[in-house]
Amino acid sequence: MIHTDTNYNLKRSGRELVFGFLFLFVISCSADEDQIEQVEPTMDDGLSVSYVEPVQRDLAEIRNQGVLRMITQYSSNTYFLNQGIEVGFEYEMIREFTRENDLALEVVIVGPDENPFDMLNSGQGDVIAANYTITPERRNIVNFTRPYNLVDQLIVFSSEVETMPGSLEELAESQIPISVRRNSSYYNRLMELVEEGYDLNVKIIPGEMDTEATLAEVATGNLQATVADDNMFDAANRYVDGLFPGPKIAEKDTIAWAIRKNAPDLEAQMNQFLYKHFRFTADRERPRRSTFLNILQRRYFQESTQIAQYYNPEWQYQTIGTISPYDEMIRSVADSADVDWLLLTAMIAQESEFNPNSKSWMGAVGLMQVIPRFVETEYEQLYDPITNIKEGTRIIKEHLEHYSYMDEENQWAFALATYNAGMGHVADARRLAIDQNKDPNEWENVADALLKLMQRRHYQEARHGFARGIETVQYVNEIKNRHRTYEAIIALSEHHQNRGLFGIMDEASIN
Repeated sequence: MIHTDTNYNLKRSGRELVFGFLFLFVISCSADEDQIEQVEPTMDDGLSVSYVEPVQRDLAEIRNQGVLRMITQYSSNTYFLNQGIEVGFEYEMIREFTRENDLALEVVIVGPDENPFDMLNSGQGDVIAANYTITPERRNIVNFTRPYNLVDQLIVFSSEVETMPGSLEELAESQIPISVRRNSSYYNRLMELVEEGYDLNVKIIPGEMDTEATLAEVATGNLQATVADDNMFDAANRYVDGLFPGPKIAEKDTIAWAIRKNAPDLEAQMNQFLYKHFRFTADRERPRRSTFLNILQRRYFQESTQIAQYYNPEWQYQTIGTISPYDEMIRSVADSADVDWLLLTAMIAQESEFNPNSKSWMGAVGLMQVIPRFVETEYEQLYDPITNIKEGTRIIKEHLEHYSYMDEENQWAFALATYNAGMGHVADARRLAIDQNKDPNEWENVADALLKLMQRRHYQEARHGFARGIETVQYVNEIKNRHRTYEAIIALSEHHQNRGLFGIMDEASIN
């Protein structure tokens, strides 16, 4: 396991430190006056979507493909990378669901100008897991699972505000601008309060600014006030100066996952999973959480090494746009071998979770879990990161060259499968595919054959016998899925850099 020093002085006074922290887009999405729109309060602002009719993809189709695709944002409470390891409250919840249902997990990050509801209904993903409040507007477009959290919405003020209102009446009288995104549940609640007679000064900020980015602007004094869920405020307030809680505007909002309206089986399966972890008492006043969910609550909304790093300005400044602690080393080796460095990185994440001292029960060691008998390098040298990456890259490069007559997608799938299972088992699977009159050069066919090699009637006829086919298929799927996620993270980083922005990768999303 890689350890990093997390004894940071995370709540130093001084505006200059707050200005440099992570919190996504402190400058990259800074709320300049010309970006803020004065709102004429109205409840007619529905969610704009292009896909009204969802594609047909329920649990059966998901199981058949073996992959559940989670739509989310890159943020501290949903999904982010910590020293190369995928973490986040929503990510760990969904990952546990996929583990129990024997599915691989693909993370689909919402990019610039992308609509998560369109991504869901068009089939780019299967569930939106992004700390979503259930609202009537959203119910018009999607279904929601049973809730897994309750939150209160509260006004959050900047320390720059001289007199902080203690009630909604005082807030209306003060006319302090409350900055929120139009496509957020916070905006809807503020509009309800306006209809109830509160003369609130609501201003619209760019849709690409999520709650963390907005809180960052409030902390630095660029915005005077916003709205946040209490758990997100509590998490931010542990590590950032300049945030002060104001009056609550909503209590006990339910947080849930969003799924397509025509996916009842997926909804039922997810509800069954969530019922084990979150349910109400008989009076519906207090929630009861499982041990697993309580651990996640503490990890991501209370004291946490991972979240401490996420909010630490020095750490984030040094790691903006990076995937792992070994990016530079991996890039150098990958460039020399002319292979995709992100795929190598995804392999290392799968093989060792970036632990250079990792050793498997089969004797594979190091970052890329190289088996000593397949290399000429001395055993101890395989624990050296650069040596291990070079040897692992040499091996995967040989496999890529072996399948060089295939298209790139199949070439990588077969090379990865061979790296995991060995040339013999992959060859057996290809022969079995031929016996079934299927193209042995298509990974889908060979993946199916690998699964069959777990059955006695098939493996007893194979030259290399029984194969743990499901492990190999999942290995390939998970690396390819992680690779796509890494590509999205890098694309978001480059998007901000091309705009000349200092910020990190958390583009538009709905709270």
